[in-house]
Amino acid sequence: MTRLLGLVASSCGGVETRLCAELAGPAARRGWRLAVTLTPTAARWLAATGELDRLRGLTDLEVRSTSRLPGQPRPHPDPDVFLFAPATAGSVAKLALGLADNQALTVLGDALGEPGVRMVVGYQVRDARDRHPAWSNHLAVLAGAGVRTHRLALDRPWTEVLDLLPGPGA
Repeated sequence: MTRLLGLVASSCGGVETRLCAELAGPAARRGWRLAVTLTPTAARWLAATGELDRLRGLTDLEVRSTSRLPGQPRPHPDPDVFLFAPATAGSVAKLALGLADNQALTVLGDALGEPGVRMVVGYQVRDARDRHPAWSNHLAVLAGAGVRTHRLALDRPWTEVLDLLPGPGA
């Protein structure tokens, strides 16, 4: 049975060209079934470049960026593994603080700390943000909840964050 990976992405530089090529496609080839949720801005960026259609082709589930209406069925089963990548500094801070102002952060916030749920956050930040006094606290809060974090380097493939996930058959 194929395991479900909750792939969540925000609007970091490169998401419009690297998400399918370096995260979603390789994850699907590794055997993951993808439940994709995007921040609204990431969805707009992907739609503008045609990558949203490519992303939809990698999953049998709806690619989400907005909440469902009352009475509508849930479009995704509950994954027990999440990958939030690429994650912006603002989204990482919101997740650590428990703020859920869009569907992507709601999905992650509901899963954070749930027994049996594993989460990896691949974040992209500038060096100046990495030195911000609150930044290390945000990462510590996530680590305290069992989240593995990894800084995505601009000059390295994002695919390396997939190695932090358990195997899809595990």
